Amino acid sequence: MLRPVSLNGILNVCKSFSVLLIQEPLKPVLLKQLPLLARNFSTSDRRMDLMEFFDDKKNWGVTEVKSGRSWRKEELRLKSNSDLHKLWYVLLKEKNMLLTMEEEAKQQVQLFPSPERLDKVEDSMENLETVIRERNKAYHELETGETGERPGKVMKNIFGLNYYYKMCEYPLPKNMNRKWSEKYKFFKYDRDVEEFLVKYGEKIYIKRKREERRNFRRVIALLNQFPNMDMTALKQQYPGVDIEKAKLSRKYRPHFDIES
Repeated sequence: MLRPVSLNGILNVCKSFSVLLIQEPLKPVLLKQLPLLARNFSTSDRRMDLMEFFDDKKNWGVTEVKSGRSWRKEELRLKSNSDLHKLWYVLLKEKNMLLTMEEEAKQQVQLFPSPERLDKVEDSMENLETVIRERNKAYHELETGETGERPGKVMKNIFGLNYYYKMCEYPLPKNMNRKWSEKYKFFKYDRDVEEFLVKYGEKIYIKRKREERRNFRRVIALLNQFPNMDMTALKQQYPGVDIEKAKLSRKYRPHFDIES
């Protein structure tokens, strides 16, 4: 229950307020004299409308938009985690804008100017993820002795092809998890699958042999056209080609300039 307030109590409160009003007013204190309890924060441009998903109006209708290159891993490794976090959202916002402009160009049956901008943004985001994964891996190895990555193993899918399966924890075991069984299908022996693997292996073998013959002919053509070229650089460009064997070929006929 609330206690009734007496008249003396009300008078005491009024006297205390009167004393405060009679006292000398407080002197203003400069901000520099106060301890720094907070820091400034920055935000992006607040338009608060759908124009955030569209490019600048000066780029509308042009055939080319100038842009810089993508972020390299060496540059991203020099930045702090806070800067990488901010850069990720800048790239994500730029990607959303480019995708919107690309879809708008398709609907208007027009060419999307400088489509390489989207590739540069995606390349920068991939490099940023790689740098973050490197830092997380180094931190977990230092603290726990493990990489911290999601564990996985090489499995065979329903067609008998190898792929990397990332493990994950589930509340139900495999034999009771119907969604997991419908999503993941692993290899089981089947005659049709065995026949498919044989033909698929033949296709891969023929493709590799064609690439080797194409590179071999390309090396011979380079040697015929530039007989004094750097062999070390040629070997680095075509590591699977035997340079000496290419020189012994009947098609090797170098063209030397005759000095007059």
